[in-house]
Amino acid sequence: MNTSPPPWMTYTRWLLLLGLVPVFLHAQETATSAATASGGDVSLGQLWAQGGWAMYPLAFFSVAAFGLILYNALSVREGPLLRPDVSDQLHELLAKGDVSAAQTVCEENPCLVANVTRAGLVRVKPGDYDAEAVEKGMEEASVEEIAGPFGVISYLSILATLAPMVGMLGTVSGMIKAFRNIALGGMGKPELLADNISEALITTAVGLVVGIPAMFAFFFFKNRYARLTSRLARICGDLHHALTHAMRQKAQP
Repeated sequence: MNTSPPPWMTYTRWLLLLGLVPVFLHAQETATSAATASGGDVSLGQLWAQGGWAMYPLAFFSVAAFGLILYNALSVREGPLLRPDVSDQLHELLAKGDVSAAQTVCEENPCLVANVTRAGLVRVKPGDYDAEAVEKGMEEASVEEIAGPFGVISYLSILATLAPMVGMLGTVSGMIKAFRNIALGGMGKPELLADNISEALITTAVGLVVGIPAMFAFFFFKNRYARLTSRLARICGDLHHALTHAMRQKAQP
């Protein structure tokens, strides 16, 4: 009996390590530095408070990035997208010229291969098979079908761009407050500047902690999806060839 964990559990473990370890390291380093300076311990709640308003959108970005990474790790795979079992079944039916049965399989098993193939099969006319029309229908559908999953992957790029920008905005906000306190006579009272400087440093670090893994994940899943779409083109081409050959065989007297 196979006791090895399923692939999605392995992906989840790696995502937890990649996403949480940098956060823990940064939190530990920040807390240690603050504790050394103040002579006491600094809690995560205090770090959150020192980060200011920018911590709220950064927290949302971190949760969204982790959710997108987990979703893409589970969905951007050959099994869910291409369904090799469905591809083999369609190839067997189309090699026989059974268009009706192939359409039923496509409707009952929606995936990239099935959706693209079905778009071509609907253009098959009984007694007048047009290979170019079928191929054109499959090409048009492939453009639309491929754009769907990639749209989800592209959200990681948006988060990877926005998180550091929000962190920098928090930094600018903290520095503005610091210089305002200096203008009000805070040069001789460094404790008045501590919160503002902490806000500037913490938001920058958190923005980078969120943005760097999100950018890495974006390119990782983008490259994986590009390989899957190339495989999709090859599968659909083989299905079209099998159907064309079968229909020409039937048309021969």
